[in-house]
Amino acid sequence: MPTITVKNIPEDVYERLKEQAKRNRRSINSEIITLMERAVMSYRIDPDEFIERARVIRESLKFVATEEEINQAKNEGRP
Repeated sequence: MPTITVKNIPEDVYERLKEQAKRNRRSINSEIITLMERAVMSYRIDPDEFIERARVIRESLKFVATEEEINQAKNEGRP
């Protein structure tokens, strides 16, 4: 497997990377590989699939608010 050496990493970037790896229970190396995979292996989202997943999640919440209820909630507490 290839190896990459990264030099001159800014201290604050390294610290944030280290904290993120800890939160994700990964080594720093594994965290870097995960971030690199996300950066170079992005994919297009199928809009129909996305809408269907959103519909399933919405139905699982068992709470449906009308537009009027949403606007009322947003406006409560606003001067």
